[in-house]
Amino acid sequence: QVQLVESGGGLVQAGGSLRLSCAASGFPFDYYAMGWFRQAPGKEREVVAVISWTGGNSYYSDSVKGRATISRDNAKKTVYLQMNSLKPEDTAVYYCAARFDRSRSPKVSTYEDAVPYNYWGAGTQVTVSS
Repeated sequence: QVQLVESGGGLVQAGGSLRLSCAASGFPFDYYAMGWFRQAPGKEREVVAVISWTGGNSYYSDSVKGRATISRDNAKKTVYLQMNSLKPEDTAVYYCAARFDRSRSPKVSTYEDAVPYNYWGAGTQVTVSS
């Protein structure tokens, strides 16, 4: 059974930090690029960051570039999102997602579209107070 379980969300003051985790099971984790997406009330789901199956390539949306770091531990089948200098506009439900990809040269900057992702977690709420 495929599972992606996010954790680490919560309420934080503006300027604070959070580290989100996503534990994967039920599929070959190192065959998949991993992405973090978010959806705020009344808005469409948007990509936050993506990391290749090797961990060697990453992509960040302009809205979080310089404030976020995506990483993965293939041995632990876990992907992380470190978010710093949080802003109220970062408030959203954050989802991790898995996209099959064993490209030799993964172009994660083109992995913004949510549609090709094969598996999704249930999400974790991040609320940033001003």
